[in-house]
Amino acid sequence: MAKKRRNILALIFGAVVINYLDRTNISVAAPAISEDLELSSVQLGLIFSAFAWTYAALQIPGGIVVDKVGTRLLYSIMLFFWSIATLIQGFVNSFVVLLGLRASIGIFEAPAYPANNAIVTKWFPENERASAIAIYTSGQFIGLALLFPVLAVIQDQLGWRGLFIVSGLLGIVYAVVWYFFYRDPQDHKTVSKDELNLIEKGGGLALSKGKAMEKTKFNWSDLAEAFKYKKLWGVYLGQFCLGSVSIFFLTWFPTYLVEYRGLDFIKSGFLASVPFLAAFVGVLLAGFTSDYLVKKGYSVEVSRKAPVLCGLLLSVSVIGANFTDDTFYIIFFLALAFFGNGLASITWVFVSLMAPKHLIGLVGGVFNLIGGLSAVVVPVMIGFLVKDGDFSPALYFIGGITLLGFLSFLLVVGEVKRIEIDDPLK
Repeated sequence: MAKKRRNILALIFGAVVINYLDRTNISVAAPAISEDLELSSVQLGLIFSAFAWTYAALQIPGGIVVDKVGTRLLYSIMLFFWSIATLIQGFVNSFVVLLGLRASIGIFEAPAYPANNAIVTKWFPENERASAIAIYTSGQFIGLALLFPVLAVIQDQLGWRGLFIVSGLLGIVYAVVWYFFYRDPQDHKTVSKDELNLIEKGGGLALSKGKAMEKTKFNWSDLAEAFKYKKLWGVYLGQFCLGSVSIFFLTWFPTYLVEYRGLDFIKSGFLASVPFLAAFVGVLLAGFTSDYLVKKGYSVEVSRKAPVLCGLLLSVSVIGANFTDDTFYIIFFLALAFFGNGLASITWVFVSLMAPKHLIGLVGGVFNLIGGLSAVVVPVMIGFLVKDGDFSPALYFIGGITLLGFLSFLLVVGEVKRIEIDDPLK
């Protein structure tokens, strides 16, 4: 991988770390916030899901914006405003205001993953794309694995309010970094002609500057294309199910360890990092293995689907935590489940390989919309399932949804190839 592509990937990786830090710092702060603001488990579930209400609702508009607006300016604006909303959370004193701020973060983060996928599709040939997606996706896992203990210490020293203020300031700084260092391939002054040729010949969409600047009007037939194919619905449903495991770890997991398993807060911060490290290993293993299989001549169905199917099946092991009270085995089963979730987390590669070329952002938006609905449903559902003090129904619920995702990728997706329709730019 050439240096310029590595630099771009490093920028996306950093943005993903900030993205997930600002989504999940609420989970670290939740026990303290719940006590200070006197929140019930149902209210806490609503707080956890509020981000996803707006995030999911704006995925399609976000994808359209990505297709029409340059990612350099768009990403900088998104980062700045979601970081401001994160910082302000450090000053709230009511359930309603906190709910609104969580929803506002969802507004500004909505175009982020469609933008990530569009950037990778522009900058990387197809035989490097799963690895690139795995690397930037791993940011959500390794970043949180390393940050969970740090966040626990920050909260211990500065309180939950200080945690949000520090997180917000970090994102504001990164917004400036993104604006000064990111460029699309056709606008990058130091990218070589050889690298641009390699990207285009390998199936990347590093467009010529003139073509990239052409604008097309959105029409409703574009939106219809994103919903009319069974294979895309298979990927959408699979992403919803995959997200159910992720959202448990991103929201209820620290509360589960502290309030339902009786672990010390600081200790829980370190133990919470173990499943994220496992997921980090899983997603990198999936990405590099998938691209290796492509280069060795294996079919797209084998090389792209195998990690996802294996990962979803492993994720069902989350149920195993219901059958032990030993902390070691609780963490073992949860880490195994999240390793599987990481292994399956290269699903964005299906958008990159299957979406019509001129609708990458839009299909990515629909994909992330339906996947994001898991973040609307699951936290609230868990809040209701655990209100009597027993967390085991929630883990059965998550395991069952994950099995449904396995069946969707196995039986519904079918052949992995690009959907060809008329491109209005041609």
